[in-house]
Amino acid sequence: MRLALRAVPLLALAGCAAPRPIPAPTAPARVPTFPVEAPPSAVPADSTAAAALHRLFADEWEWRLRENPTLATSMGDARYNDRLPSVGLADQARRVEAQHAFLARLRAIPRDALPREEQVNYDIFALNEQTSIRNAELLDNLLPITNREGFHTYFPELGERVPLRTAQDYRTYIARLRAFRPYVAQHVELMREGIRRGMVLPRVSLEGIEGILQPQIVDDPAKSPLYKPFTSFPSTVPDSARPALVAAGREAITGYVAAGYRDFLEFVQREYRPAARASIGASALPNGREYYAQKVRQYTTLDVTPEQVHATGLAEVARIHAEMDSVMRSTGFRGTFAQFVEMLRTDPRFYAKTPEELLERNAVFLKRMDGELPKLFGRLPRMTYGIRTIPDYIAPRTTTAYYGQPSGDGTRSGTYWVNVYDLKSRPFYEIQALASHEAVPGHHMQLAIQQELTDIPQFRRFGGVTAFVEGWALYAESLGKEVGFYTDPYSEFGRLSYDMWRACRLVVDTGIHSQGWTRQQAIDYMAANSALTLTNITNEVDRYIAWPGQALAYKTGQMKIRELRTLAEHELGPKFDVRRFHDVVLGSGSIPLTVLDANVRAWIERERARP
Repeated sequence: MRLALRAVPLLALAGCAAPRPIPAPTAPARVPTFPVEAPPSAVPADSTAAAALHRLFADEWEWRLRENPTLATSMGDARYNDRLPSVGLADQARRVEAQHAFLARLRAIPRDALPREEQVNYDIFALNEQTSIRNAELLDNLLPITNREGFHTYFPELGERVPLRTAQDYRTYIARLRAFRPYVAQHVELMREGIRRGMVLPRVSLEGIEGILQPQIVDDPAKSPLYKPFTSFPSTVPDSARPALVAAGREAITGYVAAGYRDFLEFVQREYRPAARASIGASALPNGREYYAQKVRQYTTLDVTPEQVHATGLAEVARIHAEMDSVMRSTGFRGTFAQFVEMLRTDPRFYAKTPEELLERNAVFLKRMDGELPKLFGRLPRMTYGIRTIPDYIAPRTTTAYYGQPSGDGTRSGTYWVNVYDLKSRPFYEIQALASHEAVPGHHMQLAIQQELTDIPQFRRFGGVTAFVEGWALYAESLGKEVGFYTDPYSEFGRLSYDMWRACRLVVDTGIHSQGWTRQQAIDYMAANSALTLTNITNEVDRYIAWPGQALAYKTGQMKIRELRTLAEHELGPKFDVRRFHDVVLGSGSIPLTVLDANVRAWIERERARP
């Protein structure tokens, strides 16, 4: 899944922060000194604890929409449609102050006076705020981009993520285009401070960035993807208004967007790349070991160490390897594991000849899976999803596929983005597992249902816990086996290879960031243990280098869901209903794994008592 990144993301695609229980900061909560931006702090003396809690949630959500105008737009809130977020150093400090104030208000509410469901809301809210504050203390905001994601990759999609139905919509769109160059300057300010404080990306993470930036530096505005809305106006935009809008759009693209990308390219080439570090592990950063330990806890939602995660990964790799060997032998292949994988990587029967063929294979599988979903779920989402190809400017440097969640106002469906670049690295035997993860029954099923929940606060409906979101999607890859898929041994091997890929992440991510592994060591380890193509392996390793800890979420979450299902099957016996189990797992949105554990155990007791 393509996720929103650090600081305030341009496009709030998932907002998947994954908090854990963190002790209250030792410093006292501070009161913001900026009255216009400060969250309201007065709570009526006669209000109940629950009312005070929901007033806090409402105030924080309103503050969040104001701080992130593009998130507000995606919610159908048009008040800030002409703005981009402010992300400079002063803005970062101001947000931390506000988060301290929100925490102070939260602690003034007696948790014990709340019903259990409100205690869960209380705890998740606290963890979100504490995690954001701790990340800022560890200077995480000074790394606003990775090797493949950030404001510079999201912005070209702006025209597809804002309303463009009226002339006023076009004017606010143009205002955002004109705001891009100052927006770039704010990111440069963050990254310059990162240079000053030693919080910089590895040099390898900047390889190929010119290929992302240069296509946006256009002399002819019509060559920019942001110009597309000006090529075809809806009938609701008067003909008389269109020439002026086109002229203003052209001027905004060349004078502000292209100029902003040119500014950023020059900064990267002249200042940032020379200052980037030769090391690849997070342990080389200031307070690097503490920083990585925090990332491990954040992305697993568990109080575990890098060493414990590494050991878990090694055990999972060994377990899955035995299953892969068995499937390999079932095909009649008599060579070694390495020879079998080499055959899979090179045999043309496993690869599409055209992008259309690859898209068709994905679409046929997903349409078949749609028809099987009622066997696995009692509740299905109302929102649909579509399939699109990943844009050319990012395709060579990104993953095989990813998912974009629906807009909060219901005007844009979910999207399964498929990479058709380098077709010889997109094998057919991975399609069932990949599409299950990114679309249904994976990300689309979970996130669309979450957005349709009406009994949880907004920050939970439209936020997320990475260990749950990605853990569910990885768990969902195996569900096809229960409804008639993976009958071909090569597809089953592909599923196991994807499971192995996520197990390898536990080993490789911790190896890089806490045990001093080299990039080549990580690539070799994944190549020896999975059937992923070398293009995908290299892209993945570079992702782990640039985004410490995030890759640990997948396997951690999947193992917890599978553990809880095994428990439920054992405890309930013939009373176990997989549809009801999945409904309870998805019925609270994305939650920390400790909360999921409590939810499922309580459900087991209710099911045991049910006639």
